Amino acid sequence: MRTYHFTSESVSEGHPDKVADRISDSVLDAYLSKDPMSRVAVETMVTTNRIILAGEVRGSDEVTQDALEQVAREAVRDIGYEQDGFHWQDAEFQFYVHAQSADIAAGVDAGDNKDEGAGDQGIMFGYACTETDSLMPAPLAYSHEILRRMASDRKEGGMVGLEPDSKSQISLLYEDGKPVKATSVVVSSQHQPDFTGSDLREYVRGVVTDVLPAGWMCDDSEFYVNPTGQFIVGGPDGDTGLTGRKIIVDTYGGAAPHGGGAFSGKDPTKVDRSAAYVARYLAKNVVAAGLGEKCTIQLSYAIGVSKPLSVYVDLHGTGQVDEARLSTILQQCVDLSPRGIREHLGLSKPIYARTAAYGHFGRTPDADGGFSWEKTDLVDQLKGAF
Repeated sequence: MRTYHFTSESVSEGHPDKVADRISDSVLDAYLSKDPMSRVAVETMVTTNRIILAGEVRGSDEVTQDALEQVAREAVRDIGYEQDGFHWQDAEFQFYVHAQSADIAAGVDAGDNKDEGAGDQGIMFGYACTETDSLMPAPLAYSHEILRRMASDRKEGGMVGLEPDSKSQISLLYEDGKPVKATSVVVSSQHQPDFTGSDLREYVRGVVTDVLPAGWMCDDSEFYVNPTGQFIVGGPDGDTGLTGRKIIVDTYGGAAPHGGGAFSGKDPTKVDRSAAYVARYLAKNVVAAGLGEKCTIQLSYAIGVSKPLSVYVDLHGTGQVDEARLSTILQQCVDLSPRGIREHLGLSKPIYARTAAYGHFGRTPDADGGFSWEKTDLVDQLKGAF
């Protein structure tokens, strides 16, 4: 279809699942800050006044249970939870973290006759398109930005009455394959009891209008703010949160495939994370180089094996080059072994807590190496190859 509607959603850093992601990634950063070669696979569950940490690790003994409890509480505090049902200081903390499996370690670790292997089998996807300046799908990019603005207003005191838990959803009309306007917008935000519905609606309208391109705002009849009424009880007190339950929000909002693996709480030897990052990096550079208006890349791995089993490239009929040759060129640009990915993108750093909300992709690279997979430093090399 050339004319259609497409919808994506986002959730804020205060959404229960995102609280869990933030804690897991903060734990990962704590280990990597002490030992860049740490092995971490940590899951978090949050519910009414309770934080539960579980998983397997191999890292510095300096990262103690007490230290991780403090890491978890500080993450919740930064998000903004000081509610009766979920408070960073008062929540009960439970700890079930143990040593990494020796069998997994044997497959991952490099040896005399083998390179570092993938931490698991699996398939990973990367995607980029020309719909936005960030080369991300427009519905997801705008959904993220609405919630990011609202979080900034809440934390900086510009909008008293907002609470951390919120969701957004945008449906865009596409004509001739290009987004042209919003046909519906849904925003649900936790709020304090005295923040009335009309005040919240007008505030959200201002944010959405500012985020969307001029003239893109939907009709008022299709603009929904807290459509069920009040939203006072929220966050982990209103719904249990678990690490890794928002993988489509984390990636491309449904505009591209997802291999199934979550990111948060996993160190970069886990290809669920690192290979998805490098796949986005390659796809973004392909589109930035003008080789296609859309690009999907799939990588696949086997546990304990360093080389990818396949590198698939799809330019969705927009390509200016041969896709099979492009696959070969990309593998010459970047070593796609787990070690090669980690070294090329500088992933063995404590840069992950910041990825836990508002998407892992479409972000601005940081000076300390955060979001390195969003760089477009392969553009000249790719242009030269063709």
